Amino acid sequence: MLTAGSRLTDPEGFRAASRRGRRAGSRSVVTHLLPPGGTQVVGMSTTGSAPRVGFVVSKAVGTAVVRNRVKRRLRHAMRERMDRLPAGSLLVVRAQAPAATTSYPELVADLDRCLQRVVQSGSTAGEAQ
Repeated sequence: MLTAGSRLTDPEGFRAASRRGRRAGSRSVVTHLLPPGGTQVVGMSTTGSAPRVGFVVSKAVGTAVVRNRVKRRLRHAMRERMDRLPAGSLLVVRAQAPAATTSYPELVADLDRCLQRVVQSGSTAGEAQ
């Protein structure tokens, strides 16, 4: 489980990361990363703090049971990958409909690919990948 300080729960944080962050997508997930400098727009002082992660799993993914299973899998996978994110950054992980039927190893592989692309992409926020 992610610690409380690592969870993104603020709607403004979700909005800023989704709109201004770098994006990378795969078949089952899409990630949006807002680097530490971009979080000032939200009014948060996160420079030097731990990165925060939020999850979006819509009804298109499936029933409540399926959505919760997908969220648990993504949270577990992200817990082991928090060290890859820059300090003070905001990350939104959005599950696509195929995530419901994707095996855990495939889901983790998709997440790893997206994280690698979004962390290594250009240095300015707002670039779409």
